[in-house]
Parts: sequence; C-alpha cells; structure tokens
Amino acid sequence: MPAVARRRLMAPALELRGICKRFGAVEANRDVSISVARGSIHGIVGENGAGKSTLMSILHGEQRADSGEIRVDGRAVSIASPRDAIALGIGMAHQHFMLVEAMSVLDNVMLGAEGGALLARGRAATRAKLATLAREAGLAIDPDATVASLTVGARQRVAILKALIRDARVLVLDEPTAVLTPGETAELFTLMRRLRDAGCGIVFITHKLAEVLDVTDRVTVMRRGAVVAEFETTRTSADELAEAMVGRRIAPPARARAAAPGREILRARDLTIAGDNGALRVHGASLSLREGEIVGLAGVSGNGQSELLEGLAGMRPLVSGAVELDGETLAPRRLTPRALRALGVAHVPEDRLKHGLVADFPAKESAMLGYHREARYGGALLDGNAIESECEGLMERWDVRPRAPDLATRRFSGGNQQKLILGREIERDPRVLLVGQPTRGVDIGAIEQIHARMLALRDAGKAILLVSGELDEILALSDRVLVMCDGRIAGERRPEETNARELGLLMAGAGDRAA
Repeated sequence: MPAVARRRLMAPALELRGICKRFGAVEANRDVSISVARGSIHGIVGENGAGKSTLMSILHGEQRADSGEIRVDGRAVSIASPRDAIALGIGMAHQHFMLVEAMSVLDNVMLGAEGGALLARGRAATRAKLATLAREAGLAIDPDATVASLTVGARQRVAILKALIRDARVLVLDEPTAVLTPGETAELFTLMRRLRDAGCGIVFITHKLAEVLDVTDRVTVMRRGAVVAEFETTRTSADELAEAMVGRRIAPPARARAAAPGREILRARDLTIAGDNGALRVHGASLSLREGEIVGLAGVSGNGQSELLEGLAGMRPLVSGAVELDGETLAPRRLTPRALRALGVAHVPEDRLKHGLVADFPAKESAMLGYHREARYGGALLDGNAIESECEGLMERWDVRPRAPDLATRRFSGGNQQKLILGREIERDPRVLLVGQPTRGVDIGAIEQIHARMLALRDAGKAILLVSGELDEILALSDRVLVMCDGRIAGERRPEETNARELGLLMAGAGDRAA
C-alpha cells in the first residue's frame, strides 16, 4: 500500500481544528477542536446555545467558519456548501427532517442526486442501492411509500438513507432521538453500531446523557461555544457529563411541597377527536384538572395524546364531547386558541416550529405571538421599543441564548426556542397550562429550570396538563398520571404508587390485570 494511502487510512475520519465563528457580538464557536476516529461513534453534548449546531452547520457547508481548519481522512479540505460536504463523504441527518412528505421514499432519497436527466435510470440505480443497504445495514423500507405515511422512526431511517446512498463515510446525527419512541431509539442504536463496525465515523449530538453513555465511544462536552472536556465514554458518568455541560452540579427535581389540589377548573367529558386524515384518534376520553395539580399524560407516540392536547387547546375541533371551565360548558366559538387565552388557558404545543413559533420572524415577534394585542406592546399600534424591551426581559429571566431579540427565530437552538415559548406562556400567569413535550431537545440545565418553573406554577395553585414522552419526567412532576392507549384513557396512577414498568404495560395495552 502506498505511504500516502496508508497515512490516510490511519488518520481520523474527521478533524475540526481551531474553528471560530462569530455572529456580530455573539461568539458561537471559540477555537473548537474535535477529532472523530473512523469506525467510532463520537458524542457531542452541551447546553442549548453551546455552539453544537453552528459547528455542524460549518461542517456541512451551511455556514463558513471565520477561522480554523477541517480535515477529512487527514487532508485539509474546503467546504463551501452542502454539495462540497457530500462530495467529501460527509452526510447529515438534521433534527428536523429535510424531507418532502408528499413524495415517495425513493424520490426523497434521490432528490438532488438524480443522476442526470433520465430519471428512470436514476430511479433504477437508487432502488438497487436501497436494496443493498437493506441487506447490509438493516435499513429495509418500502421505497414506494410516501413519507407522509411513515412513522417518525421510519422517517429518521429515510434521512439516514439519504446520506448513506451518497456514500457517506462520516455521518452526523443531530438530535436523532428527540421524537423517537424507546423502541425506535433502540433500532436506531442497533443501526449506528452496525455502521460503526463497517468503518463509518458517526457524530452523535444529543441532550440525553443516558443515550450518550449507551452508544458512544468518546464524548466531547461544549459550553458557551468552546470545548471544555472530552472523555472516553466508559470512563465517565452522567453526573460528570452534566456538571461539565453546565459548570455546576445538577440537582434532581424537588417539590417545594406536597400537592394540595383545590377545586376543579377544567373538565373534559367523553371527547372524540379526529386526526389530520379524518380518522378518529381520541375515543371518549375524559379527564379533569384541579388547582395546584400537575396531571401527566403518558403514552406511546401516536396513541391520541397529541390530538387530545390540541383539542383542549382549541387547535382541533371536537367530533363529540364537551369541555367545561369552572363548571360551564364552553360553546364551540369559545374553544379557539384566542378565546381560551382570554379565559386563562395557555398552551405550549408539542411541535414548537410548526405551531409555537414563526421561524423567519425575529425572536422578539415570536415571543409575543398570540398576545400581540396586549397593552404592554402598544395595543393596536405596536411599539417597537416596548416589544424589544419585553423580549430582552424574557430572555434574561429564561436564560435564552444569545440575548438577541432581532435575531431570526430559526437561528436559535431548539432548546432556546422552547424557552421562548415557555416564557411567553407561563409569564401570562395562566389558570390552566396545557404543555406538550416541554423538554424535548432541551439540555439538562434548562430541564432543571423548566421543571422548577412548572412546580412553582403548580404550587401557586395553577392546573397543569403535561404530555411527555419521557416517563422519568412524568413520574418526577405529576401528581396523577393518566395513560393513553389507542385513543383511550387506559388507566390512572399516582406516581408514588407506580413505576415505569407498570406505566409501560398500560401504554402497550396490557391492561390493569397484566400491570
């Protein structure tokens, strides 16, 4: 073997050396150096706004570094666009899937790599490659299925296929498990290990430290734009990683006092709700929310929790059933987001970019969505200075980074976008808070803050409905837990009298007897 080829074979699959990037006064990346060995899974963790997403956008050619060097297989390279990254064997599966839902799996995978004007030839070649990847990597998926018909886990596989079919030797996975079920996450980890063993270098970005410890070989910790630590995974712990991420010890959520539920504020009676395709997703669900109480709603994704939350928030019409507030049945005209806000019902949607924010708006406008008629913003004639001042205060109180009210909402990390929404809704002092996936894609320090805010709201006598895919979160925060399965309330438990296994059985439809 020639010496040059031997050196490249021994070199890391990917090296980032001294990467620096500024956005005005904000130093997003500060002298960042990371080395990813070929045939390894390298984790990158850090708080929201630590610079992880900026670093990956530089690696994938979506941003240009102000200084520093990128090396692939030991050779310095220039990456000015995603096309350059793909040509160098760098593939990326984004946190928010870059897929066209109306198109088939086959067409999504070949999009941008059609192989010339004769699409039939390109389709045939892509179909053959998909069959090979199904055999060799365990990535079987129907190439003719539309993306809209796929589960979230299957869409994740399509995003990875898009990278692998372009012969990616380095694969970047940005928060790949944020919306996956535990079973889908396990399948993804099996795939990652298989790709690693085949020689692929994988960069795994996540906020879930248990996942880092489970699947990575090394892990780099970033804080405020810089690398602050690097560990061999087998020689570290969740506590050590968490402390490195936030610069202090993280305490588990603690209740200020035991719950003391008061009178009932909201009751849902026999709600039946349809999904986007018209099929019924919620069947006769009933629940109540009382003052000073957090009610957790658990269930495997797709079992009606999302539709129930949206129905209660006025985003989805009821097929049948009724919602009562203070014992009064609400007419349909009062079951709208605007009318419910006026009645003191706030809502944090599960999908922050689809329903909670406008990505192209500056942060200061996203921070007042739905409340823009309030006097604090100037009433009918909006006051730009007041809007900016209110946003600056919210950013300070919720530690939103960077403190840049004029920065486009899409430029903030997912966790900082989430803090904008939570701050916007909670600071209205609602009587009822309907919150979906409050800590999805949020770092461990922000989780601590969000949990503390929710418990404080409960202790102030507010009623909270919490929908979360994290059973640990449900058990830590809830005073009562409702479990949904197949669109129905399958059971109710008190956290101190149950555990994750029992809840999991109810979620799977095993019923009270098996539980």
